[in-house]
Amino acid sequence: MLQKNDELTVTIERFGGEMGIAHLDGQTLFVQGALPGETVVARAQKVKATHAFLKTLRVLTPSPDRAQPPCPYYEKCGGCVCQHMTYEATLQMKREVVQDALHRIGGLVTEVRPVIGMDDPWHYRNKTALPVGGEKGKPQIGFYAPRSHRIIDVDACLIAKSESDAVAGVLRRWMEKFQVEPYWEETHRGLVRHMMSRVSRTGQVMAVVIATGPIPHERELTAMLRAAVPGLCSLYLNINRRNDNVILGNESHLLWGQERLEDTLCGLKYALSPQSFFQVNPVQTENLYQTALDFADLKGNELVADLYCGAGTISLLLAQKARQVIGIEIVPQAIEDARENAKNNGVANAEFHAAAAEALLPQLVAQGLRPDVIVLDPPRKGCEEPVLRAIAQAAPRRVVYVSCDPATLARDVKLLSSFGYAADACQPVDMFCFTGHVESVMKLTRTELKE
Repeated sequence: MLQKNDELTVTIERFGGEMGIAHLDGQTLFVQGALPGETVVARAQKVKATHAFLKTLRVLTPSPDRAQPPCPYYEKCGGCVCQHMTYEATLQMKREVVQDALHRIGGLVTEVRPVIGMDDPWHYRNKTALPVGGEKGKPQIGFYAPRSHRIIDVDACLIAKSESDAVAGVLRRWMEKFQVEPYWEETHRGLVRHMMSRVSRTGQVMAVVIATGPIPHERELTAMLRAAVPGLCSLYLNINRRNDNVILGNESHLLWGQERLEDTLCGLKYALSPQSFFQVNPVQTENLYQTALDFADLKGNELVADLYCGAGTISLLLAQKARQVIGIEIVPQAIEDARENAKNNGVANAEFHAAAAEALLPQLVAQGLRPDVIVLDPPRKGCEEPVLRAIAQAAPRRVVYVSCDPATLARDVKLLSSFGYAADACQPVDMFCFTGHVESVMKLTRTELKE
């Protein structure tokens, strides 16, 4: 029987997410850092009755898909867990992840298209949020180590914009110089707990310090940021006194600059606040949203409901092709942004409601709302069941589901299938290059409309 810390030689059969899968005496082995076809020596880190997690120690027969990770933090950081394979291999892995989830969880047999990748899969993130820890005078700002909340201090990230690295560097020097206390997650004491930065396509930068209360030496921090980050357009202090892992609190104070950062997507302008949801990879977001528009197949006279609409990014694109769009989002600040974005782009046929989709959509459907098409882009946890039941009651001709988690996508599509919707096609998009995550767009059609 395999025990923790045992070392063994295994041959990898296939991908299991970003890990390699092997089998031993009826157990499924998930091997970190191993690729299909490789024989590796691995150490058992966590052992259960039916499965175990192992870490590769040595590669005896390397795969042609193996690559040398370019990041110096790769062995420690829990972010880009796929740098040990070629970019082409990551795309194939992610396609298999989606296929497996739809089949195993959803019981679906549907087309999963090849993943849309990037020409240049580096420095794509326009938003970076980093935890802050360490000691007074010796702050740590970086990413969490795998499966832990131990912070790996990072000077530069290969998938982040260089401006984000500059903001983190200034915050580190400011905390060192003025002995600003970092937050200790274990005791819920301390001051600075996270930093966040947004970078627009034109190089505007919004810096956000997340702390448990007011920060000292605001002017000095502002001056240091302005000197080191030429595109700085605003500095915010976000107050978060919660004892959980949520990054942003509800209270934001503008310390310097303009209230919103301006960015563009698919030819439209967007004004973003610290709380706004905006996809982190603008190049791939345009591919993702174009896929959603293609799947919606709008002719110009449709009523469309956009659930979990955020700052209205998809809504405004849909409005260009539809008669009317109704957007629903639980975050009030995001709805304010969506309304402002509609106004700034001259979009008059989109209305937005600040409410939970699981509360408002059933109410609107009971009052007679009958969208022709429903688009939904829920958080990683997927949809609440009342949302899916309300969709079925509204009976739109098509449902376009944008998902950042194949497992919850498969679960929700399985329920929609039981309500009379057939999954026509699934298009994965590599929004988060060199990580284990993948974004997908699923098209579903009401079965009675299919020939």
